[in-house]
Amino acid sequence: MVELESVPELVDPVLVAAFEGWNDAGEAASGVIQHLESTWEAVPIAELDPDDYYDFQVTRPIVEMIDGETRGITWPTTRISWARLPNGRDVVLVHGIEPNMRWRSFCRELVGLMLELDVRNVVLLGALLADAPHTRPVPVTGAASEAGLVNTLHLEPARYEGPTGILGVLQDACAKADLDTVSLWAAVPHYVAQPPSPKATLALLRRVEDLLDVTVPLGELPEEARAWENGVNELAEEDSEVAEYVRTLEEQKDATELPEASGDAIAREFERYLRRRDPG
Repeated sequence: MVELESVPELVDPVLVAAFEGWNDAGEAASGVIQHLESTWEAVPIAELDPDDYYDFQVTRPIVEMIDGETRGITWPTTRISWARLPNGRDVVLVHGIEPNMRWRSFCRELVGLMLELDVRNVVLLGALLADAPHTRPVPVTGAASEAGLVNTLHLEPARYEGPTGILGVLQDACAKADLDTVSLWAAVPHYVAQPPSPKATLALLRRVEDLLDVTVPLGELPEEARAWENGVNELAEEDSEVAEYVRTLEEQKDATELPEASGDAIAREFERYLRRRDPG
């Protein structure tokens, strides 16, 4: 079992997790955790033993220079950190790499950690490749253990059936442990799948803001998202087939977008704008 280090008694803690690999198209979901770790100055409190869950010939350790002088090894694993939000609530951040083996044991260990920390609410973040135009708002689908929460958050309900990753297995384990769990998935355009995907990261981050009822400093993310979209526009203009394909996706998206849904989206963005103007 993972051992916790110097953790105070947490106040109404919520856990937010993302895993690199199959669940993380464009590194959009792990990008959210990295942003939150940096913005909230999260303190590391634990990590899982990599020997139990990783095949090092598949997910190899990395040799890095430390202080520009000595060489060290960073092992693939899942790391847990903690931060206190401006509203006084605590958040536990989990940043991991999808394990290569023993998924059920892996999830049992994480759920055990959640219960030890008295976590009752869990937010799981993922990103998938989809037929989504890069010029439109990033679709975010969701699934929740609590009935009606997906509608409350104005999410498109997830209807995927098929092979799953560690995120799906962990969501099932959390539900069986009676933890209120929400999973959020951003759709990354498959024709620009290479990381990073700041526009998708920004879309997930805004949903996390809604869930936690906090305003997260966005830093350079909005500018990076705009630069990413402009860069893809330039690439599409250089290839007539890609440009035509993007136009087709845009038409399909616009045809299925209900006017009232667009109005709701505009209202939510305006509410976020007002919160940023007056965080109090």
